[in-house]
Amino acid sequence: MSTYDVIIIGSGPGGYVGAIRCAQLGLKTAVVEGRETLGGTCLNVGCIPSKALLHASHMLHEAEHNFAAMGLKGKSPSVDWKQMLAYKDDVIGQNTKGIEFLFKKNKIDWIKGWATIPEPGKVKVGDTTYDAKNIVIATGSEVSDLKGVEVDEKTVVSSTGALELAKIPKKLVVIGAGVIGLELGSVYKRLGSEVTVIEFLDAITPGMDAEVQKVFQRTLKKQGLEFIMGAAVQGVTTKGGKATVTYKLRKDDSEATVDADTVLLATGRRPYTDGLGLEALGVAMSERGQIKTDDHYATNIKGIYAIGDAIDGPMLAHKAEDEGMACAEGLAGQKPHVNYGVIPGVIYTHPEVATVGQTEEQLKDAGRAYKVGKFSFMGNGRAKANFAGDGFVKILADKETDRILGAHIIGPMAGDLIHEICVAMEFGAAAEDLARTCHAHPTYSEAVREAALACGDGAIHA
Repeated sequence: MSTYDVIIIGSGPGGYVGAIRCAQLGLKTAVVEGRETLGGTCLNVGCIPSKALLHASHMLHEAEHNFAAMGLKGKSPSVDWKQMLAYKDDVIGQNTKGIEFLFKKNKIDWIKGWATIPEPGKVKVGDTTYDAKNIVIATGSEVSDLKGVEVDEKTVVSSTGALELAKIPKKLVVIGAGVIGLELGSVYKRLGSEVTVIEFLDAITPGMDAEVQKVFQRTLKKQGLEFIMGAAVQGVTTKGGKATVTYKLRKDDSEATVDADTVLLATGRRPYTDGLGLEALGVAMSERGQIKTDDHYATNIKGIYAIGDAIDGPMLAHKAEDEGMACAEGLAGQKPHVNYGVIPGVIYTHPEVATVGQTEEQLKDAGRAYKVGKFSFMGNGRAKANFAGDGFVKILADKETDRILGAHIIGPMAGDLIHEICVAMEFGAAAEDLARTCHAHPTYSEAVREAALACGDGAIHA
């Protein structure tokens, strides 16, 4: 069984989804994975475990702040950190075992080990070389480093180490105000840590709609997170299990320090392609270390493809999944398409933040005439009943045609609500189409309809 139609290197969301789609389309498929479990970063040390801790810590927050107001009296629960980590690990286990089941169901071979590509059409794992008509690189990404900051996964941690700390830190410093830093910072703030976020730029979550950025940061400050903005970290020193972070303010070059029990380095991720032998093969790479591909995910070497975090575009699990399916369908002779203009992004703090399409800043830069429909969750009955009135829905539509160009939500269940707008955008819908669609009452989704109404004559409940 050493000859395959497709060998996929990496079993993260891009790799395992692509493999299942290949198998569904009748291609003999294998996946190479060196971890002890399938699922890649996302399922093992990323999206899934972080959501487990976000959920657990949010439940604690609700008990401490909102239960009494609802007539739920009694002592707030204490935190059993070991049990919380065990719950997180159980969630990981359920998901990774689920992928193993799907591999068996779809007759996908799991080749355990680390792959190299000695030549086109060949994948070597250990001492065994396998033949493949097509090779798909889905190796994902790894934590980006920062000069002067050495990660030991004990005192100075990456997102991986932050998911399995020996104890909850009294003081946590997060370097980077992006998605990972803010999600994990929120977790530890709810669990009792003092959290300080240091960001090089002047706004959190770079690239996001500016209005959402401001409201989001204000909301996190209200929750107790501290921010040092426009600060370049110069280095981190550790001694006796403690850390000192030195930073320099960009506005005046003044230098300062902040102490911490734990420092989380969350300055982003970079493609992970080490050890594959791509340089020797002559695979074209970008200056940022990404594998260059065409519109069909083909590299410049015949028979070798790449998807997900290893190539250009947002490093999102669902983007990799879509590319995995599209690549598989292309290999099977179909004509797939991924609409990169309708890929949502979500931050799973509380409130959640979700975005799709273009921001106001992008539309202004492009000289596009647009209109804004906005609705606050304070006008939503369900949100007020659930202590979730912070935030809003904002829909951006073309001024002439009313076609939806983008949407930005900060509020309850934003990560789920955004998909109604994604579907509308995929079908080229106008804001009026959303506004004329009946929405059940009382639901959070009514805020989406109200924002769409606000693109026309005005929202009803505003």
